[in-house]
Amino acid sequence: MNYPDHIRYTKDHEWAELVSDTKVRVGITDHAQSSLGDIVYLELPKVGRELKAQETFGVVESIKAVSDLLSPVDGKVAEVNSGLASEPGRINTNPHGEWMLVIETSTAKFQFQTLMDAAAYSSFVKSL
Repeated sequence: MNYPDHIRYTKDHEWAELVSDTKVRVGITDHAQSSLGDIVYLELPKVGRELKAQETFGVVESIKAVSDLLSPVDGKVAEVNSGLASEPGRINTNPHGEWMLVIETSTAKFQFQTLMDAAAYSSFVKSL
């Protein structure tokens, strides 16, 4: 799998995309989606919720398992992809294109830089 270079990754298989100096868009990686199988349910947080990095922000359910979703950065939920919550199967065909939420934080650029780049994440996944 080729992982997009413009986004960063966590060991928990979430991805983060810097969309401005203060906002990070978040989703799950292709590896996570492939491991879970067909996604059938998605629970996302309410706009305004404060999150810490590594804190659970939601749940994804597939035909194989239920898995917590963990925030890659600290911040406040600025947007939620409500269309994805009603059609979670869209993640199955385009996990790196289907974002789940946007987190706003004054340290977005710094926190983004601390996550794994595509090469590091690809190596990490191969080692599993």
